[in-house]
Amino acid sequence: MVSDADLLNMSFVSYKEFIDSVPLSTDLRQTALVKQVGKNIAGAVESYMKNNGLTEEIANYAWEFNLVQDEAVNAFCMPGGKVVFFEGILPVCEDETGIAVVMGHEVAHAVAKHSKERMSQQMLLSYGSAITDVLLTQKSDATRGSIQLLYGLGAQYGVILPYSRNHESEADRLGLIFMAMAGYDPGAAIAFWERMAAGESASVPEFLSTHPASTKRVANIKKYLPEALAFYK
Repeated sequence: MVSDADLLNMSFVSYKEFIDSVPLSTDLRQTALVKQVGKNIAGAVESYMKNNGLTEEIANYAWEFNLVQDEAVNAFCMPGGKVVFFEGILPVCEDETGIAVVMGHEVAHAVAKHSKERMSQQMLLSYGSAITDVLLTQKSDATRGSIQLLYGLGAQYGVILPYSRNHESEADRLGLIFMAMAGYDPGAAIAFWERMAAGESASVPEFLSTHPASTKRVANIKKYLPEALAFYK
């Protein structure tokens, strides 16, 4: 129900509005590291697309990576490859490979077009069949208006829409492949999510507010690892 053109247009506009509204990190070393990991993951994604008959999809990506001053344990990737890391998640990442775990996972949501799926689902639930018909026949105005309602970054710092467990599992699996193709050991994802799980008993980090429990995720990642390790050189 949402075209790539509409989605990307809103993504790029919303991303710019968000970046203009928050202070960027002044930590030059960490900023450079996030950007370098992002570049590496982006290269892996484009290779993955070429290898899987999706070369035309590459044109939809205008990669950008930013680190912002915020202690929230969070990160996100908007459609079209617009990525934000929050300083608060870096201690959990610990190092470059940990950043790659998060980067691969968040980029995977964009590659799998999960926002597009969730928006379509929300439009169906919110407007019913009659309005849905209107949205489909008048995409340029009505769809854009709906996206503005459903898509705003708002107070949740980039959590565009809550993803389903199926989406999360797909993002975990693809994220492991992307980080492996970029030269990062996908096995590091286990330690990362265990660190996330260690902090869950006291308070659930914002990054996990719409995600499944880390203990369950670790168990699933162990199942995905053999496939990802085949891409690790």
